[in-house]
Amino acid sequence: MEQENEKQTDYRLMERVKNGDMLAFNQIVDKYKNRLMNVIVRMVQETEQAEDIVQETFLRVYQHRDSFDFRHCFSTWLYTIALNLARNELRKRKRFKFFDIFDLQGKEAEIAVEMELPSNLPQAIEKALETLPEKYKTAFVLRDIQELPYEEVAQIMNIPLGTVKSRVNRARAILKEKLKPRMEEINALSKGTLLPVSLL
Repeated sequence: MEQENEKQTDYRLMERVKNGDMLAFNQIVDKYKNRLMNVIVRMVQETEQAEDIVQETFLRVYQHRDSFDFRHCFSTWLYTIALNLARNELRKRKRFKFFDIFDLQGKEAEIAVEMELPSNLPQAIEKALETLPEKYKTAFVLRDIQELPYEEVAQIMNIPLGTVKSRVNRARAILKEKLKPRMEEINALSKGTLLPVSLL
């Protein structure tokens, strides 16, 4: 129900934006700029570049406001624009390749990830995240960091639902493997203390 209300709010704002209402447009920017920044900075790994992409995303939303289709979710349209711009930037840099060898379509069993991590781990997670192939990173960030429904991630990435689940699970497995030595190190250091350390 909450998500439905958010959709309705977005639709109402977009109706006003279509009529050139800048106040409504600013409300949309305020609502989504941090969420977009969280995704895009992880994709391009440069804050300044991410800010430019987020700015360009909102510029395009305004420029193409008349083409927004109210049959679709506004956030899906917004993330799609932003991720396309991020991918274009990555292609320009020639800094990523497509890896299909890990495509586990059809093996979609959920892999539980305990996110109760020690406070000194976020940096290690971010570093591990940077090393993920782009397709796994995108799926993981949208699903596990932005907490978007699998269905919406599938629409944003324009891939089947099963492939989204497969990529998210693969990303979790890779991260778990990369963080294992770090977790073991922290676990060893914490022995004899009262600090509980949750392993992935």
